[in-house]
Amino acid sequence: MTLLAHISDLHLDGSERAIRRATRVMDYLRALPHPVDALLVTGDIADHGEEAEYEEAARLLAAPFPVLTCPGNHDARPAYRKALLGQAPDPGPVNQVHHIAGTTILMCDSTIPGRDEGRLDADTLAWIDATLTALPQDATALIAFHQPPVELHHPLPDSGMLQEPGQLADLIEAHPQVAAVLTGHAHTAAASTFAAHPLLVAPAITWTLRMPWEGDQAADRDQPPGLAFHVLSDDRRLTTHYRVVL
Repeated sequence: MTLLAHISDLHLDGSERAIRRATRVMDYLRALPHPVDALLVTGDIADHGEEAEYEEAARLLAAPFPVLTCPGNHDARPAYRKALLGQAPDPGPVNQVHHIAGTTILMCDSTIPGRDEGRLDADTLAWIDATLTALPQDATALIAFHQPPVELHHPLPDSGMLQEPGQLADLIEAHPQVAAVLTGHAHTAAASTFAAHPLLVAPAITWTLRMPWEGDQAADRDQPPGLAFHVLSDDRRLTTHYRVVL
């Protein structure tokens, strides 16, 4: 069994509010009596893509368990690489593979610099294909990135979803190791399907999306931050529990 925590959209901007909300969630995770195997952070870590925001993120996300990240549309690749990952500030896609408790996790870069919508470019798709091809047929893998590849029935996230999702769907169909797809971006905890697999969207740390039937103002800043716990069993069955952190 693999136990993963999943958060998204911290939008760290140096403000006391952003720091307080992120700290609340991280304190909750660090205090769990049974620690998670890893924490996934699916993008929009910084609000303006500045080095100082990633330096703050590095401090806030420090934990006794692995913390796996991928960028979102508010993130800037060079500053993200330099201040958060300790790498050269390269502008290319940030794709990383991790092996956690018997599960392979692909943290993918679906960002288009300067745009809200996402796309897995040719290099990233080739990397996903090669990474999955190298795994044994009985392995288990998760694919994580920022923008959801399906509509979530709100005009805000649906105007910035993953473009050309069929290319990823074809890859998932070709690789039976994939158990699920994990994303962020929408600022709402959501569960759907994609390519006949579970699609789980993490809630946002910064604010919660108010759905059209809940009111006209999209951003509900009074809701507490939330997170997901994903439990992946040996038979590739994924169970997700959502929590708010008061």
